[in-house]
Amino acid sequence: MRRVWRWIGGGAVAFAAFVFINNSNLLVAALPGKPTILAHRGIAQEFDRAGLRNDTCTAARMLPPKHAYLENTISSMRASFDAGAGIVEFDVHPTTDGQFAVFHDWTLDCRTDGHGVTRHHSMAQLKALDIGYGYTADGGRTFPFRGKGVGLMPSMDEVLAAFPGRRFLINVKSNDPEEGHLLALALKRRPAGDAARLMVYGGDAPVAAFRGDLPGVPAMSKESLKACLLAYIGYGWSGLVPAACRNSLIFAPVNIAPWLWGWPNRFLDRMDRAGSSVFLVGPYDGGDFLSGIDTIEQAHDLPSGYSGGILTNDLLMLVPALEQAGN
Repeated sequence: MRRVWRWIGGGAVAFAAFVFINNSNLLVAALPGKPTILAHRGIAQEFDRAGLRNDTCTAARMLPPKHAYLENTISSMRASFDAGAGIVEFDVHPTTDGQFAVFHDWTLDCRTDGHGVTRHHSMAQLKALDIGYGYTADGGRTFPFRGKGVGLMPSMDEVLAAFPGRRFLINVKSNDPEEGHLLALALKRRPAGDAARLMVYGGDAPVAAFRGDLPGVPAMSKESLKACLLAYIGYGWSGLVPAACRNSLIFAPVNIAPWLWGWPNRFLDRMDRAGSSVFLVGPYDGGDFLSGIDTIEQAHDLPSGYSGGILTNDLLMLVPALEQAGN
């Protein structure tokens, strides 16, 4: 009986040693290069984030502006790349004339002088709107961008043509599978090579449809991310990468990332070999609002030498903060 217990004890020690060595960062160097910064909506106007809901009009709670850029515009994206972003995220809606408009909100009433559901309009109608109309930092007494945003809502084709070779993350705003099919069709019509610089995320149904039509483009939904992280936490100690983590993008909340086997270097290496890009995001609190690495303190708390992706809503803060922290 003692011999059996010795075998069991020895096996447990061997297993623990295997798990430690297989997930230790001691023998794995960080991936080369600096972190890849993903600018959520490009350079945008900041707003009060307290008590946000999906239908909150963020333009009406804008903070005093520090720059002249409006989210999801060509000029904002250009400034984002110039400031150090490696990838820019933008939002799309199908239009009645078969294009995709680049705009965040489901309806036009918050930010623009238009009304109704965004996707119920043609691209020409959307182009005629003033997308700076609704921004106010003083409860509606003044509107500093009113009259300055006419014609600034771009189409997806305009964005991709304006920045050849640049990388983008496309956000599908609905949960309609047909939108996934339409987006895949639109991208198939783009010049060869465009797909290699794009990633997609959004609702479960359109992302599943998109992946079926265009499997070569990394795509993620809330369900696919949940499946990836839960499976990896469950058996990633073995070195196996779950199917849900392959050819995807992975948002790793800063309060969950330390629980991922091999975090950070070995985890990043495994996901890179599986064709996936990892982006640190803000802490997960059970809500739907996507927070990023948006404070100086969060930037300084990143792992030393971290070379993965970082999502931020405040690019102009993050770049100098990372430089100051040595990342």
